[in-house]
Amino acid sequence: MRIRKPTDFRYLLCTFLLLLPVMIILSFFSADTYSIIRNTTSHLGAQGAPNAWIMNMTFILVGISCILEAWLHLRRYWFLLLLLCIFGLNLVLVGIFSHAPIVEGAVYDALEDRLHSIFASIAGFSFTAFAISSAFIEKTTRHRAADMSVGLTAALLSLLMACLPDYAGLWQRVLFTVSFIWLILLLERTRAAA
Repeated sequence: MRIRKPTDFRYLLCTFLLLLPVMIILSFFSADTYSIIRNTTSHLGAQGAPNAWIMNMTFILVGISCILEAWLHLRRYWFLLLLLCIFGLNLVLVGIFSHAPIVEGAVYDALEDRLHSIFASIAGFSFTAFAISSAFIEKTTRHRAADMSVGLTAALLSLLMACLPDYAGLWQRVLFTVSFIWLILLLERTRAAA
């Protein structure tokens, strides 16, 4: 019987398979005013939101899995390792520091909300930089084009979240789905090449 190594386990795949249902199903068990189209996953983990701990724990687990995968599979590429670790660390911090409540007039910790915003922004910038930078390690034109496309898509969807906030929840869910599927496939390629 072959002994499994830590590099054999798909950490990010497992946490992504947790993230997908959480970001959809939890919306039905959140605040009454929560809209899956308008509100982001940060609102699911907002201060005072029902079951917020589920979303926040999911952010933390996904962040930790990104850091683990970076250390296990990107050590040859120190810049990519650093960017993915920054992304993962900021996802963890997004889970620790919660967004302001979506319920109008609710009392909340403004500093915690501000820190949440800062960490979410850093996560977004570091992921976009990671995706674009990944193109430089790819062996095929097709994969380089996919990397650049994902980086540009992440930037565009983030911009849409800011410019068309009534659809921010939709843009973010598309962003998460596209980004994590791409990242899982990239990690599979680096795993196979090792």
